[in-house]
Amino acid sequence: MTPRFANFLAIDWSGAVGPRQPGIALAQCSIEGDAPRLLTPPDHRHWSREMVLRHLRHDLSADTLVGIDLGISLPFADGGAFFPGWEPSPADAPALWALIDAICAGDPNLGAGSFVDHPDLSPYFRRHGGREGDRFHLSATAHRRGRFRVTETAQERAGCKPYSNFNLVGAAQVGKSSLTGMRLLHQLRSQVFVWPVDGRDIPASGSVVVEIYTAIAALAASRRAGRSKIRDGADLDAALVQLGSPPTGLSGPLDDHSTDALLTAAWLRRHADDKALWHPPELTEKIALTEGWTFGAA
Repeated sequence: MTPRFANFLAIDWSGAVGPRQPGIALAQCSIEGDAPRLLTPPDHRHWSREMVLRHLRHDLSADTLVGIDLGISLPFADGGAFFPGWEPSPADAPALWALIDAICAGDPNLGAGSFVDHPDLSPYFRRHGGREGDRFHLSATAHRRGRFRVTETAQERAGCKPYSNFNLVGAAQVGKSSLTGMRLLHQLRSQVFVWPVDGRDIPASGSVVVEIYTAIAALAASRRAGRSKIRDGADLDAALVQLGSPPTGLSGPLDDHSTDALLTAAWLRRHADDKALWHPPELTEKIALTEGWTFGAA
C-alpha cells in the first residue's frame, strides 16, 4: 500500500500569555524513516503562535500529517450545545472557531482572554482565583473535572487522564491552549483540511491537520501514564526505538515540550495509515462536525 503522507509534523502547543511561547515545540520526520528533528523559527528564538500559523500557511512540506496537541473543539454532545441555555451558541466547530476569533480580535498573540471573560460565556468556565462558573458542571452528576467530549472519554479508556477544555486552572489544564488553537484553526480555514471537522474521510492528497494527545504516543512507546513526560535524551531515544524510529542521538536534559513533539512525530509516522484510527466507531457525522476527535483515541 502506498503511504498516504510523506511528512509528519507534531506541534506541542501553548496557551500561555505573551508574544513568544517556550512551551511551543515543532518536530518533523518523513516517510523515509529519518529520526525526528526539531524545527526552529527563522530567528532561532522561541516560537510564537503567529509564527506557527505562518509556517502552516507557507512553509508546510507537501502531504504532511500535522498533529497539534490541543482540543479542536468544546463538549457538545453532553448538553446538545457548546453553551446550553445561551441562545447564540454556535451550531458546529467551525462556527465556534469563528466566534472565538471574532470576540478575541483585539487580543494579541492569538490570545483568548476576551472569550473566557465574556459575561455570557464566563459562567461555563473554571478560571483562576476560585472563579468557577455556575455552568461549568451541567448537573450535580457531571464529571468532577468538568464537561468532556466523547473523544476525551475514549482517551480515558485508553489510559490517559484528560481534562475538560472548559477548565483553565492547573498545570495540566488544556483549556487555554485549546481556545488559542481554535483561533489558529479558524485562520487556517480552507487552506488545510482539518480532520474530522472538514470530513471523516480525508482527501487523497494534500496536508491534513489532526488533534493529538501526546500521552497517547508515550503510552504506545511503553511509557506508563504517570511517567509519560520525557526529560532526558537517552530516555527519548529508548522510546523512539519502541516506535520503530531511529534515535535522535540527543543526550542530557531536554524539555518535555521538545520530547513530546519528537516522540509524537514518530508515532504519527507509524500510525498514519492505520484505518482503525481514522474511523473510530463512536465518530458519527454529528460528533465530527461539533466536537471533533483525537487521532489515536480508539
